[in-house]
Amino acid sequence: MKKHYFFLIIFLPFSLFAQTTIQVVDLESQESIPGVAIKGIGFKGQITNDKGIAQIDLTQSKSFNFSHIAYQKKSQEIIPNQENIVVLVPETNDLSTVTVSAFDSDRPLLQQAGSVSRVLESELYRFNETSIANAFNTKAGIRVEERAPASYRISIRGSSLRSPFGVRNVKVYWNGIPFTSPDGTTPLNLLDLSNIQQTEIVKGPASSIYGAGNGGVISFHSKTQIEENRVSMDLNAGDFGLIRYRFGIDQQIGDGGLNVSYVHQKSDGYREHSAVDRKVFQLAAHMKPSDKQKFSTQILYSDLDYQIPGALNATQLEEDPRQARPGSVNQNSSIAQKSLYGTLSHTYTFSDKLENQTALYVNTTEFENPFILDYKKETAFSYGGRTKFTRNDKIGRFPIRIIAGGEYQYGKTLAQNFGNRNGQADTVRFSDDLVTTQAFLFQQFEVEWSNQFLMTIAFSENFSRYDINRTIDASANEPSSNQRKFDPIIVPRIALAYQINNKSGIHGSISSGFSPPSIAEVRTNEGSINLDLEAERGVNYELGYRVTHGIFNVDIVGFYFKLDQTITTFANEQGVVLFRNAGSTNQRGIEAQVDYAIWRNSQTQIQEFKLSHAFTGHYFEFADFNSGGNDFSGNQLTGIAPNTLVNQLDLRTKLGFYLNFTHQYVDKLPLNDANTVYQDAYNLVSSRIGWRSFFARNWDAEVYFGVDNLLNESYSLGNDLNAFANRFYQPAPLRNYYGGVKLGYSF
Repeated sequence: MKKHYFFLIIFLPFSLFAQTTIQVVDLESQESIPGVAIKGIGFKGQITNDKGIAQIDLTQSKSFNFSHIAYQKKSQEIIPNQENIVVLVPETNDLSTVTVSAFDSDRPLLQQAGSVSRVLESELYRFNETSIANAFNTKAGIRVEERAPASYRISIRGSSLRSPFGVRNVKVYWNGIPFTSPDGTTPLNLLDLSNIQQTEIVKGPASSIYGAGNGGVISFHSKTQIEENRVSMDLNAGDFGLIRYRFGIDQQIGDGGLNVSYVHQKSDGYREHSAVDRKVFQLAAHMKPSDKQKFSTQILYSDLDYQIPGALNATQLEEDPRQARPGSVNQNSSIAQKSLYGTLSHTYTFSDKLENQTALYVNTTEFENPFILDYKKETAFSYGGRTKFTRNDKIGRFPIRIIAGGEYQYGKTLAQNFGNRNGQADTVRFSDDLVTTQAFLFQQFEVEWSNQFLMTIAFSENFSRYDINRTIDASANEPSSNQRKFDPIIVPRIALAYQINNKSGIHGSISSGFSPPSIAEVRTNEGSINLDLEAERGVNYELGYRVTHGIFNVDIVGFYFKLDQTITTFANEQGVVLFRNAGSTNQRGIEAQVDYAIWRNSQTQIQEFKLSHAFTGHYFEFADFNSGGNDFSGNQLTGIAPNTLVNQLDLRTKLGFYLNFTHQYVDKLPLNDANTVYQDAYNLVSSRIGWRSFFARNWDAEVYFGVDNLLNESYSLGNDLNAFANRFYQPAPLRNYYGGVKLGYSF
């Protein structure tokens, strides 16, 4: 017995040193949080008990990750022989704590002088995980249309007016790198939800720091911090032959790590000839060679193939909304696109006052588009980058921040148009070598006149040019060389933000916008080249108020956007979509976002019961528009719903069960400039229920089931505007169901 006591006395100090007690508490209530999953490298995993306490073995790791369904994830180093209390922040949208990086300036939302919406990763997974449309459409002022699976069109404050298909007039970034092509279009359908962790959306002109574009800016961010070694698998299935599976792995290496994911999504589609097949592979590496610098590099490969059913007229819609447009099947109307992105990002901190961020990319794309009227083939190569310097300093007693940098993009495309004979490319009609160059310099100056008052002055100098070298023309025209160079344009922005107190603030801004036509608008499918198409110019005036009061978060903004040389669409006698400048438009609007937690307590069985509302009032009209001898001045802007309302309910329980319920109301909207044809108002209801939890220390799982269009509404999630032969309608699915399972293992 004495021998046993001897060994106990010798090894007891080491045992006590290895096992350290920690407690996890709520930031607001300071109450303990049970059920928090704790993970670390080489650590088997632990879950806090009913008192929020766990024992951590410090012989294996000293840095741990803490996660809970109702709280933001946190990494923290645990110190032995000290009182270790880990404080978790509730997963809320408290405007006084939310930080956004809009306008290249990391500040709390209350200090941002502009309309900014966030789409969190958790919000993407409130719906079926095949599209961003539903999650984005819960935000005021934003509308994502999906005329067919994988065929996106984005409208931010009416910016899709000139987009019969695809994403235009909206600048998109992915991890700080331009994702919008040099020609002004964005292949948004190449990304899967797994490539997006969170999103920030700037509404209205942001040309002062993001270059050309009147609609706004979307900044996607994928995972950049590898906090644990983890393997995960997802499987999702649903109506219309939907199947989606994903495999991912995270490997921590020093202060960085590797992230790999592969996703394959297929469906037959609701309508005839609307199948989609998409494969996306992403490899990312993140490194921190020193305290002063960070590297990230990514490879994104996407292989997308989707069919285009085409629009229907009213008679066809009534006969059978699931039918394809006559001719679409025989001509194999579809898009096949393979794209490879390579990116490199570098951040270097020179001192506590000066930092540089530089990002470069290279992209190759193969594009093939058989259509009813023709057959297009394109091979494209592009590269570009963005760099900015940020300096934090003082002038006298006033803190200042200076941001200066530039962005450059170059693209070269071989574009060929053929005849379409039963879905096969026939003889060549015309062939062009296209070269596009976009560049701009930007400067931004911020000064804090007081702890409450922030002023921002910014402007950019924009340069744009495209060359169209026609090498083959099967018509009577001779091959030609065409060039359009836009004069350097300076677009300014001035913004003021005043923080009334630590929970509320007001902001106002005046910003200018500039948006040149894309090559797809200048070089049309029937072979014409419209070099007379002018760039859109606009000025936006905005005033907003944000407040967090008790359980309520309120974000409301009013704006007036005056747009000149507005680009709109029309169809010729053959049904080819063409573009023209349509005078000017007046765009007045109000956008409001409200959310409040009726109940939030991590200690009870029901941990959170939250409601959210988003209202959009867009009262847009043509100010001066004459077309074909008709005066459309004063008409409602085509394709814009005057009023939309979104209501959401979220319920989370201690056992891991959750319920998401969403209602969307969309007002009737005009489908042509004459305002003689409208889409009726409709109500969409969707819901998702599921269970997610941590179990067996290193495992986490989720099972879910959902329904879209619960009320079985007939509607179009994206119409053809000013359509030839009155083919306006792109019917969306009626009531449909889906479900899935996710499994993860940390090691």
